[in-house]
Amino acid sequence: MKRIFSGVQPTGNLHLGNYLGAIRNWVRLQNEYECIFCVVDMHAITVWQDPHELKKATREVTASFIAAGIDPEKHVLFNQSAVPAHAQLAWVFNCVARIGWLNRMTQFKEKAGKHRENASVGLYAYPNLMAADILAYKATHVPVGEDQKQHLELSRDIAQKFNNDFEADVFPLPEPLIFGSATRVMSLRDGTKKMSKSAESDFSRINMTDSADTIAQKIRKAKTDPEPLPESLEGLESRPEAANLVGIYAALRDIDRDQAIAEVGGKPFSEFKGILTEVAVEHLAPINARMRELLDDPAQIDAVLHRGMERARAISEPIIDEVYEKVGFLKP
Repeated sequence: MKRIFSGVQPTGNLHLGNYLGAIRNWVRLQNEYECIFCVVDMHAITVWQDPHELKKATREVTASFIAAGIDPEKHVLFNQSAVPAHAQLAWVFNCVARIGWLNRMTQFKEKAGKHRENASVGLYAYPNLMAADILAYKATHVPVGEDQKQHLELSRDIAQKFNNDFEADVFPLPEPLIFGSATRVMSLRDGTKKMSKSAESDFSRINMTDSADTIAQKIRKAKTDPEPLPESLEGLESRPEAANLVGIYAALRDIDRDQAIAEVGGKPFSEFKGILTEVAVEHLAPINARMRELLDDPAQIDAVLHRGMERARAISEPIIDEVYEKVGFLKP
């Protein structure tokens, strides 16, 4: 059996980069794998979150999953904090993982910045929780971006060490699923930086909740350079903003960048931006409409999460029982 686990934090607005780089790929994997999709609200609180906004964002991420095409009847969709196995296994893994392993995690250094001593213990140890997310379901594959490969490698190290420590073949070593570079979406204001929920300018990203008019405005204001689009991929190498917009066009059209440049190469940005806007609105408008429909009925979203929680617990509880038995915890 091939089983996928993947999740998204409910912080800030989900944007085009989240959709093209992750969620759309998950939709396509549904016919090949048993899928477990999670709104990772426990990861979100590694930095402080407004409780009201966290609940709102959890529903919004759930709505975006469903609107994009994830089938919560066929696969499992739930929020992380509703399933105790994540916290239970994370503590065990806190005792399996080595401090030296966590010290090598580059993402903590980036997120904590110069004020590392003031960062939460959760932010430091969250790769262990990520390992627990995956291994609480004995997932065999994890869709990851390049920036998450290190955390998946840690998950494999933890799984291997647990198996060795307790002389038992409890956990699989999960394999990464990495998708093409065309789905790496950069900021509309700076083509050298990834599109981000946390960027100050809302014009740096296209949010999944943006209207057609807002999408058009953001593309129109996207940073470019004075020259027309090149007529070959080589011409994009020193032009990050042009490369980003062509990459977005290719991803939305579901074609490779060679074909994209054959279609739009040589056009001035004024013309190309109009074409890109039409493609983006056509692709995203149905998702946006479905999201709004779902968000207007939060009880429907909560019911989906509740059913997903029950199914996730049914999978994870026997695995936690197996882990506790191997560790030597006495079951009353």
